Amino acid sequence: QVQLVESGGGLLQAGGSLRLACAAFGRSFGDYRMAWLRQVPGKEREFVASITWSGGSTYYADSLKGRFTISRDYAKNTVYLQMNSLKPEDTAVYYCAAARLVRGGGTSPESFDYWGQGTQVTVSS
Repeated sequence: QVQLVESGGGLLQAGGSLRLACAAFGRSFGDYRMAWLRQVPGKEREFVASITWSGGSTYYADSLKGRFTISRDYAKNTVYLQMNSLKPEDTAVYYCAAARLVRGGGTSPESFDYWGQGTQVTVSS
């Protein structure tokens, strides 16, 4: 059974940094890409960044390039999202997701096969 378990969310002031982690269990993810998406109440889940598990190729939402960095650690089966220079508008629940590579590189929520439970990030001004 596949499980994605996020951690690292919290409350912090604008300008600060936070690193989220997503531990993946239950299968080999060599033919998957891993991603982070975020959601605020009343809005659609928004793509943040993705990384292919095997090759480490990354892709970012244009608006977040330069502030957010996605990475993965093979040995720990964990994907990270480093978030710097955080702004109040980054406040959201952040979700880890996984998608089979054969499905292509879509960024909509429907493009992903597995989801974590989410972790709250709150940035105060």
